[in-house]
Amino acid sequence: MIPILDAGMLAPLVKWFKLEAPDIARKAQAGQFVIVRSDEEGERIPLTIADYDGERTIEMVVQEIGEGTRRINQFNKGDAFLNIAGPLGRPSEIEQYGTVVVIGGGIGIAPIYPIARAMKKAGNTVIAILGARTKELLFWEDRFQPICDNVIICTDDGSYGRKGVVTAPLKELIDSGKKIDRVMAIGPAIMMKFVAVTTLPYHIKTVVSLNAMMLDGTGMCGGCRVEVGGQTKFVCVDGPEFDAHQVDFTLLMERLGAYKDEEHICKIGRS
Repeated sequence: MIPILDAGMLAPLVKWFKLEAPDIARKAQAGQFVIVRSDEEGERIPLTIADYDGERTIEMVVQEIGEGTRRINQFNKGDAFLNIAGPLGRPSEIEQYGTVVVIGGGIGIAPIYPIARAMKKAGNTVIAILGARTKELLFWEDRFQPICDNVIICTDDGSYGRKGVVTAPLKELIDSGKKIDRVMAIGPAIMMKFVAVTTLPYHIKTVVSLNAMMLDGTGMCGGCRVEVGGQTKFVCVDGPEFDAHQVDFTLLMERLGAYKDEEHICKIGRS
């Protein structure tokens, strides 16, 4: 059992958890993930590690999308998850590149945070672009401010920060003549696709963390396969981070929508 030391809502349907998981905390690195089972009837849910203290605790942020994440978000401080496996996946490539732009969209704000912190610790100038549909759905701006040289906020409806999508300030930064050495983006697949489209003409190395469907997390089931550079890769063992300019986002989005009907049936069954 994995004790929940603290928990709370960050936004509608978005919940934060701090877990006592020392074996994972001691080995975790930026960019890695865990697989969580809430209880005996819960499915295995892959979740990126949103923070870790290197000794005892890890944090994760869960957006309720389907039945599995709904079960997880019913848990609270003082409860315990059945089990958790990790850290899994390849950690982020952290080096002193120069100027790094990290982009978090929606729930992707959480997993981009430890990457931004690690990039700053490595000596980079770090610019964060954080995007959400509305101010109500934005979180952790206060965590990014101390570790970034600049934080740009975007909301689709203009309720906070600047109105528009995250690619607009990204292109403005590039066109301003500022040398950008690396871009890292985590968020909805469509957002990551257009980040890649934005940086491709400028030949800026761009890395995305993919959120493919996953079961075992060890490369055996093949459920998380994606196409990168014309080759089949498994997100769980080859990723989750890949060269954005090589990812087949069309295929990724088709696979992400494969079980929408089944999820809809589950929601109807609960109502």
